[in-house]
Amino acid sequence: MARQHGEAEAGRPAQGSVPAGRPADPADTGVGLLTLVERTLGTGTAVYVPGDGWIRLTLPLDDGGTAPVTVDVVADTRRTPRGIAYLLPGAGLSFCSGFFTPSDLNLAHRLRREGLLVVGVTPREDAATADDIGPDRGLAAHRRDLAAVVEALDGALGLPYQYVGHSAGALLALDAAAHDDSPRLTRVVALDTTGPYSGDLAVRAAQTRDAYEDRLAEGAYATDPGLTALIARAATDPAGPSEVPWPPDPALRFTNAGLAHFALVRTSLLPGPANWIYTQGHAAGSYDFGATPAKDRFDLTHTPLATWHAAVGSLGSGLVPTALMRDLAAVWAGDEKTYAIDWERISAEVVWINAELGRGDHARGPRLIRAGGNGRVRFAVVPGYGHGDPVWSRTAAADVWSLL
Repeated sequence: MARQHGEAEAGRPAQGSVPAGRPADPADTGVGLLTLVERTLGTGTAVYVPGDGWIRLTLPLDDGGTAPVTVDVVADTRRTPRGIAYLLPGAGLSFCSGFFTPSDLNLAHRLRREGLLVVGVTPREDAATADDIGPDRGLAAHRRDLAAVVEALDGALGLPYQYVGHSAGALLALDAAAHDDSPRLTRVVALDTTGPYSGDLAVRAAQTRDAYEDRLAEGAYATDPGLTALIARAATDPAGPSEVPWPPDPALRFTNAGLAHFALVRTSLLPGPANWIYTQGHAAGSYDFGATPAKDRFDLTHTPLATWHAAVGSLGSGLVPTALMRDLAAVWAGDEKTYAIDWERISAEVVWINAELGRGDHARGPRLIRAGGNGRVRFAVVPGYGHGDPVWSRTAAADVWSLL
């Protein structure tokens, strides 16, 4: 059961307990280590959830903002961590949705078993309403929030650390690394993200940037992509009719299950300023139209719909700040006046892994890092994977995480 901070201290195991204000001792594990983390990060209502050989702390940071950054820390109760992995989710996602799903097979537990203290940093928008999000919630604001967490824990724990991000979180990881000159930053892991394009794709990215600039000018500071509701309807009423016209006969409508699968597998065909960046879609799979919407045939190759449902079901608001999308598009366009990542300043080891059907084989970002003199850069493309599959696939441990 979850235990909120403020319950009787007798309910908290004494093993590994440490006083605040000093670096972690090698003997500190489990609850004791998380107690130190809680004290270090400050006020907030902490929730502790124990597991089999691990314990998780969830702590929304009460720093006076309209919505808190939420920090999740997963510690092994059987061993002392040799380092820290900061896990950074994609736009509109949270640590729990992006890295703690499925509950029995996820990247957070994989890294924990490898001896790392897992620290998930969920952006403020997950706990926000649309009215809480302003025009200033761009990439720099996300980087500053992350830096505050890293600085506090680095001072308390003094452990080597790495940034691990997926999608927008991967660009945040790379941007953070470009601003972080700590000798304890050892590695950046970027899962399915996009650096600057060139040629026609850079022009298209600039058009996407302009589209988000227009939204900001109109006062539209956040968007709900609608994926949560879409997948929920597919899971609870799969045969029911959706509101979206069926391409073979627009007088008919997709079924709820059909629409969710089409949106996941054929994301690049959907309207929206940024869907073109996917080679095919959020998920690897197939979609074949039948004689009627009810006879459509579809399948997800790597990540079951139940996993997608669990992931989006754990979200808070699911909102994506427009300023964040504007800055991401500026990076894709190579528009350094709007937002620039200083690729040459990234000196830590970089492991950049893209999905063939997601962001695809676009390696200009890794090349720019190498051009700055960093020879420790690896870039790979996982065949047959969609954008979300590197974190949620049933076979990601063998196909993707083994490359880390």
